[in-house]
Amino acid sequence: MSVYRKYLSLNDTLYDYVLAHTAEPDAVQRQLVARTDDLGDRRRMQISHPQAVFMTFLTRSMGVRRAVEIGTFTGYSALAIARGLGPEGRLVACDVSEEWTAIARQAWKAAGVEDRIDLRIGPALETLAALPDTATFDLAFIDADKESYIEYYESLLPRVRPNGLILADNTLWEGKVTDPSAGDEATRAVRAFNEHVAADPRTECVLLSIADGLTLIRRRPEGA
Repeated sequence: MSVYRKYLSLNDTLYDYVLAHTAEPDAVQRQLVARTDDLGDRRRMQISHPQAVFMTFLTRSMGVRRAVEIGTFTGYSALAIARGLGPEGRLVACDVSEEWTAIARQAWKAAGVEDRIDLRIGPALETLAALPDTATFDLAFIDADKESYIEYYESLLPRVRPNGLILADNTLWEGKVTDPSAGDEATRAVRAFNEHVAADPRTECVLLSIADGLTLIRRRPEGA
């Protein structure tokens, strides 16, 4: 099928324009960005601010009450989701680092959303397996080790309600997914995940060119 290739390559000037026309980060978000910057190259693991705004919009628009996140880091994405939840909404946040999530906890408290976030420290697959069989989610976000993306996806999908969403971050992987010379394990894992999701009849997906690539995956209702 012939497809009209409608897209736009960003540069610094255009990206600054995007930022100038997106809801500005508040004091809590600015402080969290600054704290994360102090981690050096690790700061690349933090989602971008426009992505955070998008995730808050999406969470609020869907009326999400139950969410789960695989990979919390310093808490910017969890903050974005929690702000989109209603007062009775809850986010289960999974991470393995006490050090990074200590920064997250401070930000959540400052933002007044700490009561909406249930942080679980430990391997995410074990955390998911330990949840009650009845635990289901409206929204899930995957942003952790790329080698386990398919496992996370398969563990989450049965727990996502029909028409619920799974969001997967870094699915363009700095453009390496289309670079034939890039054969490292993480790149191969992201490619495999993208192929796995695109071929899955249980879901439908769209890969958005937000930040480093964000895939939205909707669980189809049974029989649809």
